[in-house]
Amino acid sequence: MSWVPVVDLSDSNAVAAVADACERVGFLTVAGHEVAQGVLDDAWNTATEFFDLPMPAKMRVAMPRPGYPYGYSPIAGETLSASLGERHHPDLKESFAIGPVDPPTHAFAAPDEEFAWSANLWPADVPHFQAAWEAYYRAMSDLAARILRVMAVALDLEQHWFDPLIDRHTSAMRSLNYPPMNGALPDQLGASAHTDYGTLTILLADHTQSGLQVQAADGTWRDAVPEPGSLVVNLGDAMARWTNDRWRSTMHRVVVPQRRRQSIAFFHNANWDAAIECLPSCLADGESARYAPIEAGPHLMQKFRSTVNTY
Repeated sequence: MSWVPVVDLSDSNAVAAVADACERVGFLTVAGHEVAQGVLDDAWNTATEFFDLPMPAKMRVAMPRPGYPYGYSPIAGETLSASLGERHHPDLKESFAIGPVDPPTHAFAAPDEEFAWSANLWPADVPHFQAAWEAYYRAMSDLAARILRVMAVALDLEQHWFDPLIDRHTSAMRSLNYPPMNGALPDQLGASAHTDYGTLTILLADHTQSGLQVQAADGTWRDAVPEPGSLVVNLGDAMARWTNDRWRSTMHRVVVPQRRRQSIAFFHNANWDAAIECLPSCLADGESARYAPIEAGPHLMQKFRSTVNTY
């Protein structure tokens, strides 16, 4: 994964390295993240146990209706390319997702905000699943806040600039299982080409095989295999809009693997009513903002619901 920059968050040059990676690639491999290995292992192993369950057990925690954000989604339950207004074959993956693990302590900014705080569904068939996932969710929330403070400095902002925009964040955690599929159509993918919607995504993936592909600036697709012990971070659409495309929300996809592939993604999102508009430090003299201001939550909900298939 040498073409994706490796950034050690504990290094004195982390700010400059993050700025360079976000501007050139939109992806970076993060070392020095300080997340305990036990937290990573517990989330990973319980996810594997869940996907190994028979289908009736998994369907007991299926998303109760199309468009519900959390729970189990079977193979072909989603088409990510639809978030870009494109329709292709359904994605060949199954997934399990949760949202915020602590109940809201604030009044909702709008009635639709309840969508992001929908109840999580927990599989009783996997012991310690809920404890392991809640620990991982909290660790990723802390890490995302740490990364955003580095990014703020890289964008010539005060270190804690993003803090009030993420203190009620509506992030989602999702494990994905990509089984080998001998009957896949020639152009069918594990996850069709898409960008992520929020501030940033933190990915825990198997470093022993490829599958994730990132679109380079020249339009070619390149394999992205993480370094052992590292986490992959990519920017979402909110960050691209904040930076007026100075930083990239990069297209990526997952090809159908030769053997089973698993990952855990933490999709960090801002507060529901956070304003996503061009940062003053990203607007040069005489330059105009490329995007109209939006609120984070409605953008997220529209993108997510556009991808859901009926099963």
